[in-house]
Amino acid sequence: MAASSSPQPQFMTSPANKTHSNQPLIDDIEYDQIVVPDKKSWKNIFSYIGPGFLVSIAYIDPGNFQTDLQAGAQYKYGLLWIILLASFAALVIQSLAANLGVVTGKHLAEHCRKEYAKVPNFILWVIAEIAIVACDIPEVIGTAFALNMLFKIPIWCGVLITGLSTLTLLLLQQYGVRTLEFFIAFLVLTVAICFFVELGYAKPDSSEVLHGLFVPQLKGTGATKLAISLLGAMVMPHNLFLHSALVLSRKIPRSVNGIKEACRYYLIESGLALMLAFLINVSVISVTGAVCNSPSMSPDDQEKCQDLDLNKASFLLKNVLGNWSSKLFAIALLASGQSSTITGTYAGQYVMQGFLDLRLKPWIRNFLTRCLAIVPSLVVSLIGGSGGAGNLIIIASMILSFELPFALIPLLKFTSSKTKMGSHANPVAVSAATWVIGTLIMGINIYYLAEKLVTSLKDSHLGKAVKVLCGLLGASCLLVYLSSILYLAFRKNKEGTHLLALTGQEGLQVSELNNLPREDILRMQLPQQRTTN
Repeated sequence: MAASSSPQPQFMTSPANKTHSNQPLIDDIEYDQIVVPDKKSWKNIFSYIGPGFLVSIAYIDPGNFQTDLQAGAQYKYGLLWIILLASFAALVIQSLAANLGVVTGKHLAEHCRKEYAKVPNFILWVIAEIAIVACDIPEVIGTAFALNMLFKIPIWCGVLITGLSTLTLLLLQQYGVRTLEFFIAFLVLTVAICFFVELGYAKPDSSEVLHGLFVPQLKGTGATKLAISLLGAMVMPHNLFLHSALVLSRKIPRSVNGIKEACRYYLIESGLALMLAFLINVSVISVTGAVCNSPSMSPDDQEKCQDLDLNKASFLLKNVLGNWSSKLFAIALLASGQSSTITGTYAGQYVMQGFLDLRLKPWIRNFLTRCLAIVPSLVVSLIGGSGGAGNLIIIASMILSFELPFALIPLLKFTSSKTKMGSHANPVAVSAATWVIGTLIMGINIYYLAEKLVTSLKDSHLGKAVKVLCGLLGASCLLVYLSSILYLAFRKNKEGTHLLALTGQEGLQVSELNNLPREDILRMQLPQQRTTN
């Protein structure tokens, strides 16, 4: 019997946890959730605003700033088109992640656990955890650089101090989802204002900026490496897991029209947030390109532009634009690093819960992630100084780019499957566009790996036998990488979804509502207040 004949509560307890599964969970526990009115109105969009801004912070984290600075210093505005394409791809991909959570009531990591066997599922979990650590390294180093700029704290001390961000995260947990979303939005706006002010003072040539945005070009092998780093810093694997889970904090009308409206408004909300992130990235590259290519630069400043990192950018802006510019950059960097820490921790929570059905307290999860990121950052900063720490950010961004297919392909497969999404599956045009985007990303990665292997062996001074051995080893690794991608791409989906009316009829079956969403997700949801009657 369809639920459309009588209204059904959305949030229900699982039969395994409650004796009376039809009793609304919200009657027992008061969660800080946003309820979307069950009526058509443009004002509903305000109920959906939030998750997109939490996701967008990953597109303006210190890793993005590092690659943006190098792109602007070395190639002026020539790589802006990468930012434009990556932002467009990010909007499409993030909207699919949101749709998956809205339609099925499960996030991406949970679908992977249900779909794949134990070994592939475990490997995907390990890859996702590595991606989160690789994303966390730039946040640690970026925060350390910001502390150095503001308070003259040594980089290695700043790396240790970033572990205290756990206290900030714990402090936010008592204030609820909406407060966290407003806080992150405030940090994003802080970053935007800082760079927009610097953009207005640097005054880059608008015609050259537009040419860089809309005319693709890659001059030299170094440009290819930076392009991959920019792509890896823009489209991050952990963001797909995060966005598909964040949308579960909304209590949307569980009808076909309600689901369609939620998907549409999440697309608009993500577009607004990612547009702001796009403008920030363009501003960083444009400011750096204008400063490093200024004819009035001193020889010392020109030398700094040859190997520009977050720390050198501070002194460069100070000498060229003034002391206030350096402070603005440091404030933006600090806001970016701290907000990225918060979203990265929750992404780790959802990844661990989804793949392994294992949940940790947020402070434990944050502590473990901090340690895994702090150790390599501390070692590199002690040995290589700020230059070595800056190179580590580039390496981390490249790792994210290479790992992206292992989150992107399952997302494309699941959202294009009618057995999982029913009438809300991707249209043919959307599926074709997303697969083209995914194929281009994977093609760039494979091309760069093969080119790097050949050039490294060609320029090395090793003996022929060693070169042959290294070549075989590298080719084997590349073959394994390619085979893993092909396995995910051509493997047929087996598990269906029983959380929606696949026929497209209005309403859901009563039995299908029992787990929408499950209590374990609600308990691990973003910071929330809980009051037991």
